Amino acid sequence: MLRVAGARLLDDRDRAGVRAALDADPVAACMVAARIEVAGLDPWRLGGELWAVGPRLDGLCFSGANLVPLRGERSALRSFADRARRHGRGCSSLVGRAELVLPLWDDLAPAWAPAREVRPDQPLMVLAGPPAVTPDPLVRPVRPDEIDLYLPAAIAMFTEEVGVDPRAGDGGAGYRARVAELVGAGRAFARFEDGQVVFKAEIGALSSQVGQIQGVWVHPSRRGHGYGTIGTAAVADRLAAMGRISSLYVNGFNHVARSVYGRIGFTQVASFATVLF
Repeated sequence: MLRVAGARLLDDRDRAGVRAALDADPVAACMVAARIEVAGLDPWRLGGELWAVGPRLDGLCFSGANLVPLRGERSALRSFADRARRHGRGCSSLVGRAELVLPLWDDLAPAWAPAREVRPDQPLMVLAGPPAVTPDPLVRPVRPDEIDLYLPAAIAMFTEEVGVDPRAGDGGAGYRARVAELVGAGRAFARFEDGQVVFKAEIGALSSQVGQIQGVWVHPSRRGHGYGTIGTAAVADRLAAMGRISSLYVNGFNHVARSVYGRIGFTQVASFATVLF
């Protein structure tokens, strides 16, 4: 195994051990587990690298478009920070369990700061089973021929949530491709009225155990009328029918969204943190 600064690069020979480690924390690890289940651990197919510390994979961290610490004590996080500094920052965010992300950021900040924003408190919520409210029957998967109707809502959601226009840099080609991928996979959902999206959400990551809901958005003219509640319930209902746990994470300061998810039946199981670049 290649060793740099105490961390080693994993490959497909480590797949069984990695699967067992991720299965121990399936909700928090959903984003990475979903990729590994499809692509394995080869960096080229995975779109990133999985790093480990310790013979029993006591520390794990994914490095790709996002840097995602998955498990590890303080010493393991220091090893991941050392390796990340050697690689240079190529990720758009650092995201995961707050108790891992925040100390990792403490180690990386002298080299990678300033961050555009640090969100230290993002409740990670789950719903195991059907929603507690009646799902919106008009929320359905977006068809590939509807992407031009769906894309403006997706852009508006991203801009509101992340604070930047996803079309910056390449004119939107990369973001459109990502949205098209979700639509093609049947993981983008919307309610249309008069040819306009009034509610949208996506299953951003789908592992064998968990589906992570993301990009929940209601058109400004429809806010305050319950569209977000019954629309999100419709997506969670789809996941329940697939035998998956529904998960999502939300900014701690977003009390309206937290109340909506609570009415649906979501409960908090952990806290995430995100560092945005």
